[in-house]
Amino acid sequence: MELISLSTNKTMIENQTFKKLNFTSTPLKLDEYDNCTFIDCNFENENLTNYAFVDCEFVDCNLSLIKVLNTAFKTVQFTNCKLLGIDFSESNPFLLNMAFDSCLMNLTSFYQLKLKQKKFKNCSLNEADFTESDLTGSNFNSCDLKRAIFDRSILIKVDFSTALNFSIDPENNRIKGAKFSKENLSGLLSKYQLKIS
Repeated sequence: MELISLSTNKTMIENQTFKKLNFTSTPLKLDEYDNCTFIDCNFENENLTNYAFVDCEFVDCNLSLIKVLNTAFKTVQFTNCKLLGIDFSESNPFLLNMAFDSCLMNLTSFYQLKLKQKKFKNCSLNEADFTESDLTGSNFNSCDLKRAIFDRSILIKVDFSTALNFSIDPENNRIKGAKFSKENLSGLLSKYQLKIS
């Protein structure tokens, strides 16, 4: 269903499923997508500046290196997607709400974003940047956080109990009420270069 939006020049695309499309050869139309599903689509390197995705789902898609300047992600689920090198800090912060399940998200940036109560499940977040982000109440369920950057981040009540390979400086981040397991506590002590057995 296609409706004309009166507030902008964009058209609102609703309740559509896009399957096995290569948007690198034919770019996705600059519109607002509401309750749409993208399955096995290729967006690699695409410029999605000023797009809006509301109540959308991306499944088995390649979105690596997309440009997201002022892009709106309002209740968007990413499942089994490649999201390498995306600077989400440039996206529209208004009603920003994303969840990630089984995604490859190395080298992504969430710099200074408010990401309260977000769910990251079974994701690879190697070298992701969470500098000065607010992750209060979020969950990194079975995520690989190797060389991920937590610097002046708000990690209050964040669940790291099943996270792997993280290194967090408790003196440089707010971690009150954060959850860890006995097995991964060494990630809080790595700066001290202790030998833990």
